Amino acid sequence: MQLTIDGHIAFCHTGDNPFDPALPTVVLVHGALNDHAVWTQQSRALAARGFAVLAPDLPGHGLSSGPALRSVEALADWLIALLDAAGVERALLAGHSMGSLVVLEAAYRAPQRVAGLALLGATFPMKVADALLATTLEDQHAAIDMVVAWSHAPATDPSVADAARDMMQRLAAGSSEPLLHTDLAACNAYANGMTAAATVTCPVVFVQGAQDKMTSPRKAGLLTDAIAHATIVTVETGHAMMQEAPEAVSNALLAQAERLIS
Repeated sequence: MQLTIDGHIAFCHTGDNPFDPALPTVVLVHGALNDHAVWTQQSRALAARGFAVLAPDLPGHGLSSGPALRSVEALADWLIALLDAAGVERALLAGHSMGSLVVLEAAYRAPQRVAGLALLGATFPMKVADALLATTLEDQHAAIDMVVAWSHAPATDPSVADAARDMMQRLAAGSSEPLLHTDLAACNAYANGMTAAATVTCPVVFVQGAQDKMTSPRKAGLLTDAIAHATIVTVETGHAMMQEAPEAVSNALLAQAERLIS
């Protein structure tokens, strides 16, 4: 499905069902140098259970046009505008990695629009190593290899990591800017996480990868402590949890979505 935001195309995957804003809606926000495809199995599982699904490509990613936005705050404003364009009053917002910061900030900015949150691979602060940031500018392909190596648990089927690498290389090749640097710099610079977390009153679930080297459950402690009413679901994966354990992640999202409408 294509929407228009600020004169640019915003592409959303809808889980293979026609989008109906009258249904309970789940919005799935991808992470750095990713697109809607990382949510394919979760989108279909949610749509099959009767939820309306919006899995957008963020600006400058995948099939969405326009320049990539350079801050979490700007991405949160764009996400709220996406709800407006789709005719959605309230939704469950789910985000992975960078996307988790985007949905958290959106809940801070427009709490009346957010029925609940699902924060996957979330931590705050989401600091990025200086060496990795430098490599994203000097040799983006090498930086992609670094991210892929750190995103997957050791026992993961190599084909899963290969598919992630191919997707990231495709997105990088389709952009005129160093897209991985833009995204990771936005994560690194985001400073409002604790303030945003302190204001959250809607239901929240954290989905954490037990073997996540990038946003480990230990590093997430500040954020999980700040949202004391949240529940935590642990899956036996690395950071790339939607691909490594698609059914477990789908079940966590379904449980949160069904909790909100029960």
